[in-house]
Amino acid sequence: MFKTRLISGIALVIISFIVLWIGGPVTGAFTMLLSLAGVFEFCRVYKIEKRSPAILAYAWTVLYYMTLMFSKQIINGFHLSKLALPVMITYLLLILAVYVFRFPEYHDREIMAAFTSFFYVSVMLSYIYRIREMGNGGYFVVLVFLCSWGNDTLAYCVGMLFGKHKMSPKLSPKKSIEGLFGGIIGAGVLGALYGIFIHGKLHMDGMLSLYLFIICALGALPAVIGDLAASAIKRNNDIKDYGNLIPGHGGILDRFDSMIFTAPIIYYLLEFML
Repeated sequence: MFKTRLISGIALVIISFIVLWIGGPVTGAFTMLLSLAGVFEFCRVYKIEKRSPAILAYAWTVLYYMTLMFSKQIINGFHLSKLALPVMITYLLLILAVYVFRFPEYHDREIMAAFTSFFYVSVMLSYIYRIREMGNGGYFVVLVFLCSWGNDTLAYCVGMLFGKHKMSPKLSPKKSIEGLFGGIIGAGVLGALYGIFIHGKLHMDGMLSLYLFIICALGALPAVIGDLAASAIKRNNDIKDYGNLIPGHGGILDRFDSMIFTAPIIYYLLEFML
């Protein structure tokens, strides 16, 4: 099991970094496929993955990413970047229309699941692509992985060595408060070290390492919330993993659960601080 998990984990990291480094439509398409898989996994928890609400979520995920990928286009003076919010609002209206006009075929729980799948997975994960499309995005998108996976790894190590106080004993008995702080500080240190590594390549402010320490440390906190939220949903619905797409790791939501919250936070911190 460990060997399978290690090999698939290394392969995932390599594929992710190659695709993200290429940027443009390749990164956009890759992130869209991750989102579609995540939406499918989320809807499957509520047994609607082949029904109308989920089909709408798949279609609007594609439409939303098309809007992002063509956001720089201008048609008759209209910037397509302005369509992102209308696309999200339209999805809400349509999903409620399905609920109303096909009542009582769908329970409100199923409609809310389809609604959440689009915003929780597709919209939040899209910030990986948004970061990549920023100036120097090829360097900064790495922060999402450093912050998320670095936090997970370092929180586990610190928790194993020094953990005494349970953070959420009923939801995740193995996670400790010591591990929480170890992961946050560890993610910040990784960000600072990465800042030293890329500083000469970007010719930016000499405070870059400090900025990246702050960004990664702050980004690690929502990573913990994302991880626990995904665990809570699995507990409530009596499932072990969201899927088996990644051998040894489970599904997309099992591996990228913390990034769902980390990516938007890092995007806005980069916009604000750099």
